[in-house]
Amino acid sequence: MPKRRSRRLRKAAFLAVAAVLALLAPGTAAEARAPGARDTPAAPGIPPLTDEQGRTLTLRGWNLADKEHRGDEALADITERSLRDMSAQGFNLARLAVFWDDLEPRPGHYSERYLRKIERVLDWAHRYRVRVVIDAHQDVYGPAFGSHRGIPAWATRTDGLPYRTHPDDWFAEYFEPAVQAAFQHLYEDDDLRRAQARMWQVLAGRLANHPAVFGYDLINEPMGRLREGEGIPDAARRIEATQITPMYQRVAEAIRRVDRRHWLFIEPTPAAGEGVPTGLGRIHDPKVVYAPHFYNAAMEAGRDYDPASDWLSAYEAAVVHYPRAMRIPVFIGEWGPLNSSLPNMARFYADALTSMSRYATGWASWTWCYGGAYCAMDERGRFQPNKSRTAEPYAAAVAGSVRTVSYDAGAAVYRLTYTPRGKGVTELSTPPSPRGRHITVRGPARADTTRVRPGERGVVRIRAGVGAGTGEVRVTVTPG
Repeated sequence: MPKRRSRRLRKAAFLAVAAVLALLAPGTAAEARAPGARDTPAAPGIPPLTDEQGRTLTLRGWNLADKEHRGDEALADITERSLRDMSAQGFNLARLAVFWDDLEPRPGHYSERYLRKIERVLDWAHRYRVRVVIDAHQDVYGPAFGSHRGIPAWATRTDGLPYRTHPDDWFAEYFEPAVQAAFQHLYEDDDLRRAQARMWQVLAGRLANHPAVFGYDLINEPMGRLREGEGIPDAARRIEATQITPMYQRVAEAIRRVDRRHWLFIEPTPAAGEGVPTGLGRIHDPKVVYAPHFYNAAMEAGRDYDPASDWLSAYEAAVVHYPRAMRIPVFIGEWGPLNSSLPNMARFYADALTSMSRYATGWASWTWCYGGAYCAMDERGRFQPNKSRTAEPYAAAVAGSVRTVSYDAGAAVYRLTYTPRGKGVTELSTPPSPRGRHITVRGPARADTTRVRPGERGVVRIRAGVGAGTGEVRVTVTPG
C-alpha cells in the first residue's frame, strides 16, 4: 500500500480547547444518556432525508479519499473493489473526496481527465447501488501549503504572511498567518468567489445527470481567520455567520443554475465536533442538509474512549439546535476513531451509533481503505477491530411514516414499524451473517423474501397493499 498521511492525528489540541470552552458556554450542557437500543426515529423537529419518491432514507457508508495521488494519477487508490466491498457489507453511501486543485490546475482550465476519473468512480458506485455525495475536500487550504490538497495554489493569497509546517501537529497549520489570510481572501475577494462558483458549476453541470450522484458537500471542514484575543467558539460562530454562510449561499445559487435536483450538504467549522453550536445562518434552498463531523479530541490523539465523559452528550445537545431551527436533515459526514482496537471501543461504537440514530438520517465513517489507522479494512480485506459494528440491518428507504426503529446488537434483532403511504416500496438492507436472516412482516404489506441466505447481503423489498395507508406495518429481522 502507498504510504498514507494520518488523516487527523493531531487535530486533538484544537478540539480539546474547543471542548473546554464549549462546556463553559451557556446552553450546551446535556443530560447524560445511557447507552441502549436504537429505538427512536430522528429527534423531534428534525426532518428526514428523502428520495425523489418521497421515501424516508437511511444512509450508511464510508468516505472515499485518495490524497496521495494527483494529476494523471489522481484517484488511483479508489478502485472498483472499494465500491464492491462496501456494497457487499450492506453500505449504501460513499462520500467521495474531490479536489479543486486537480479539477482546475490553471485558472479557467478544467481537467477533462479528472472529470472522467470521477465519472468512473460514479459508474462503479451505480453498478453496486451506492449513492455518492461529492465532497469538495480541503486540508489546510490546499497545495500552496506543503503537501496538502484542496484549493489551487493560484487561488491562494497570503498577504506575504508567514507559514511554517508542523510535522507533528499538521492541524496547527490552519492557524498559521498565511493560511488564515488565504481563507479570508477566499470568502471576501470577488474574483475568488466567482472562481469557486464557476468550479462548482463545472463539476455539478458535468455530474448532474449521473444516476449515482445524491448530493454535493460544498467544502470540507471550512476554517477562517481568528482575531486577536478571540476564543475558538466565538471565532467559529463569527466566521460561520459572516463568511461561511454567504459562501454557501453563493455556491448553492451557482449549482442551482445547472442542477436543481440534488441535495446540498453544508458543514460548520471543526469546532462543532466538540459541542460548539454552529453560527451558520439559513441557506435559502429547498434541499439543504446539515453535515457536521463527529470527532473526539482524546480519540483523535489515539487514546481510548471514556464512557464516563460527557463529550458525546454535549455534542448531541449542541448539534440538534441548527437543524431544528432551520428544519433541515442531519447527516454526519465524517466520524470514527484512530485506533479502534482499544478496550473501550466496542462501547464507543454502541454509544456513537445509538446517539447518531436519535438525530441523524445517516453517516459516512472515515475511511474506506485497506490498511491501518482509520481504514475500515486491513490489508487482507477484513474489518479492523470493532468496525464491523457499523454493518447492521437498517431500512434504507421507507415508503411511509416511520413510527419506531430498534436494533438489539446483542441479539442481532432489528425491528421497524411504519405507516405506509401509497404503493411505494420499502427497502431493508442486511449485512452478511453466518446464520443468515429471517424476515417477518405483519400488517398490510408483503416482503419479496422471508429469508436471506448465510454469508450474503440482503436487500429485502416490502410492498404495501392497495388502501393500506392507514394500516401499520411491523417488520422484524432475526438471525437464522
